[in-house]
Amino acid sequence: MSDGTMLAPGAGTLIVGGGLHTTLKIAGGSKAITSTFETIVPPGFDVGAHYHTHGEELFYVVSGNIELFAFEPAIRSKTHWSTWVSKDGRSPLHAGPGSLMHVPAGCPHAFRNTTDEPTVMLFQAAPSGHEDYFEELAELLLGSRGQLDPDELTKLRLRHDVHQLTAMASPT
Repeated sequence: MSDGTMLAPGAGTLIVGGGLHTTLKIAGGSKAITSTFETIVPPGFDVGAHYHTHGEELFYVVSGNIELFAFEPAIRSKTHWSTWVSKDGRSPLHAGPGSLMHVPAGCPHAFRNTTDEPTVMLFQAAPSGHEDYFEELAELLLGSRGQLDPDELTKLRLRHDVHQLTAMASPT
């Protein structure tokens, strides 16, 4: 039997990249089946609509406000995902503290911060290993010096089962 993990506020491994300020709280692997993160989403950040063929995710809004999207749209149009509507009439959720988004494998999803304040979310990804994507993305961004190669980003995403449907947007 192994012991549990207890972390004080601010503890964990900081991973900065792609416009997000993410702290890895629990790495998946032998002790955990999910990877757990605290993510600070800055004003203006939009992760872009995407899906994972094998991954399942959970987002819980701790503080701030954010727009959440997790459904198959009636039409995957060229318009921004925030205008998409499901076949049964659902649209993206304007979410505040206590809001939750569960994303099963294959489900298109996204989030964006349209406010002037950062939003804090608890984020879990299963199977574990999403921290590897964040770390590689941070390295790619640091190495790009502002000139990110779209082909390299696409290769990275596909290697980590991230199938992008609409563009990601970082704050300016």
